Amino acid sequence: METKKRTARAVVERLSSASAETRTAALAELRLISKHDPESRPLIAAAGALPCLVDSLYTTTGGGGDQENAAAALLNLSISSRALLLSTPGLLDGISDLLLRHRHPTSPPPAAAVQSAAATLHSLLLSEAHRGVIGAKRDIVFALIDIVRHRESPARSVKDALKALFGLALWAGNRAAMVEMGAVGAALGAVVNSGRGGRGGVREGGRGGGVGGLGGPQRRGVGGGRVRENAVAGLLNLARWGGAAAKEEVRRACLEGGGEGVLEGLMEVAVSGTGKGRGKARDLLGVLNNDVSGDGNQQDDATLGNLRFDHHLLHNLHHHHDCDVVSS
Repeated sequence: METKKRTARAVVERLSSASAETRTAALAELRLISKHDPESRPLIAAAGALPCLVDSLYTTTGGGGDQENAAAALLNLSISSRALLLSTPGLLDGISDLLLRHRHPTSPPPAAAVQSAAATLHSLLLSEAHRGVIGAKRDIVFALIDIVRHRESPARSVKDALKALFGLALWAGNRAAMVEMGAVGAALGAVVNSGRGGRGGVREGGRGGGVGGLGGPQRRGVGGGRVRENAVAGLLNLARWGGAAAKEEVRRACLEGGGEGVLEGLMEVAVSGTGKGRGKARDLLGVLNNDVSGDGNQQDDATLGNLRFDHHLLHNLHHHHDCDVVSS
């Protein structure tokens, strides 16, 4: 263990070198050590690496390699040092800055750095005490929603952004702002686009973001079921625990998007997803169906009929698919 402590201190000291090459090499080494040696993670954090890693999130030298290595190292260190990470001055500002520049026209950060930054947030949000602190950073919430909403975002970035948004939605104080900033429309767009092999995007603007524009350019790499399942999980959380306004926004967006593949996407998850994914999609359809059944307002008959049909169909199909459960 003493050898590992000395190694951690030596590498961290090189992060403060006047030589850019030395700093770059140290970042790459810290990334590898923190990835492959769990025992070294708290030692690296205790040796003072965190402020240097945060500063490196702003670095654009080396084609963004420093940003990528710093973000990956922070993700690795978050596994064992969440509280220390969150208490590091400037950490959330650095992550926010990196995420907000995910589609900068001239100097965007590497996609892998964006993914690692979003995954770091998800890791930090596993601690209930951190959810209100991170959710208070509205720039972070906006950036995560924008990553999900942007049609050029890689699938892995979308997946981790959705997981972070789900973590934020677990804190009651974050939900109203998330709905107001468009989290519902962004999540529904992920359900629709992933279910259609990546075609199209999500219309920007308006409360809840809206669902539309599905005939546009492809979103790179989207098509994995995990993206849809993470989106469904976030929507269910907002619908169940976000209060009346959030529940109504989820319901409204699902009904308005019924003709654009929203219900079809939910059905695909409910029938063909993992065990957890199927359960969450069925629960979400059940919540929506209960609301529809008890609402006296006039709605589109075809959409409401389809929603009720989907809910009843799930009950009929339930036993036929239980044997296909895959642990997530």
